[in-house]
Amino acid sequence: MDLIERISRQFQDNTRTTLDALEMLAAPIAGAIEVMTSSLLDNGKILVCGGSGSSGDARRFAAQLVNGFELERPSLAAFALSADASTLAPIAGDPSPAALFSRQILALGQPGDVLLTLSTSGDSSRIVDAIRAAQERDMRIIALTGIEGGTVAELLGPDDIHLCAPADRTARIQELHLLVLHCLCDGIDCLLLGVED
Repeated sequence: MDLIERISRQFQDNTRTTLDALEMLAAPIAGAIEVMTSSLLDNGKILVCGGSGSSGDARRFAAQLVNGFELERPSLAAFALSADASTLAPIAGDPSPAALFSRQILALGQPGDVLLTLSTSGDSSRIVDAIRAAQERDMRIIALTGIEGGTVAELLGPDDIHLCAPADRTARIQELHLLVLHCLCDGIDCLLLGVED
């Protein structure tokens, strides 16, 4: 096995996926930045959740809004729904594990808030239930998925934003999701701080 060749293929595949996504997703990402910034300026908050492997990315995104990304600015109202162990513990005993995020959304979500979800397949039952709960609370939804978007794509309304990675490999989808999250952080900071370039 030629490891250098295999590594090169990974880099090339990542580059192709990223360039394909740029054409498809630049405008929807810009729209998501505007929706989230508008919510924050109106005293709304961003609730974030990720299915299984994406939960770490969800926590990091919320932390970057609260603590800052690359520019100095005040903290922003963002909550990762998988971050509070004391809140999750009682839910873990719930007969429906899909309620992990939806119960928190029903408790914390308000009209004008935004739910940001991450699911590589778009079929995570926890994410599906989270979206239904956000709809019940009249929240805007921004969904990051891959493949074809799965059940998540079917649930989204006309005012929601779907950022679907043009890939079917989990690694490529997650890599692209991380880039999208960085674009969201950067764009929110630029709009809030009036950065022109």
